[in-house]
Amino acid sequence: MHLRGRAFKVLLASLIGGFTFAGVVIAAAAAPAGSSQAATPAAQASSPAGSSGSKPLVEAGSAVFQKNCSFCHGRDAEGGETGPDLTRSRLVAADVRGNLISTVVRNGRPSKGMPSFNLSDSDLAAVVAFIHARLETAENGARRGVDVADLQTGNMEAGKAFFFGAGTCSKCHSPTGDLAGLASRYQGLSLERRFLYPGDVKPKVTVTTKSGGKVEGSLESLDEFTIAMVDSQGSYHSWPVNAVTYKVDPGLDTHFALLGKYSDADVHNMMAYLETLK
Repeated sequence: MHLRGRAFKVLLASLIGGFTFAGVVIAAAAAPAGSSQAATPAAQASSPAGSSGSKPLVEAGSAVFQKNCSFCHGRDAEGGETGPDLTRSRLVAADVRGNLISTVVRNGRPSKGMPSFNLSDSDLAAVVAFIHARLETAENGARRGVDVADLQTGNMEAGKAFFFGAGTCSKCHSPTGDLAGLASRYQGLSLERRFLYPGDVKPKVTVTTKSGGKVEGSLESLDEFTIAMVDSQGSYHSWPVNAVTYKVDPGLDTHFALLGKYSDADVHNMMAYLETLK
């Protein structure tokens, strides 16, 4: 199935505005089915058990969901980059008028990296209605999750040409060097996100001391007083900034600049090529 870049568009939209609710319902999906909680005011405001709610309420919940949690769970609540498919969640299936989902949202799960969220009662009730609407849609056979196979529709040769040509990827990366085995470590959306927005990658830096010695590695920190790095052997170094000269590789800037230039075909083709680097 060719999604015409659906996964890419979801990812970009989520990167811009979807971080604030990431993980809210991840914990809900992981909680044991059958747990019992008292219904909150927000839960009371939602629809009767077995019904997802009125169309305006579901539409309002969709807007809140897209803004806050689509990056983790996908725009349809059927799974995304790090969040599970909520339409397959036992807890969501057991939820009655938000009694389970709302408790997790209100209290959070700090030990799992999820803070509590102070959504208004109306917003929380709307989100609950939207999730239940998505559950009903999935149960009726209209599931639209993103599988690894959905992202394997590009042209490998075209992706390779983009890598060594217009994408300028080969200026910083090598398929036999730093990218060797990449597709064995990442698959599907995690691989796509890795090349579109490698936010956890530390910039490279070269530090030259006053004696002329050079040390290369990954930048750890840089402020007006100190520069710190870890070299290729894993050793930590730091210097006063006025005691050395340094050059930070702007390679990540290229990744960010390309986000607004990729076509759907570029993304699919690059995925096809990167998937060969096993």
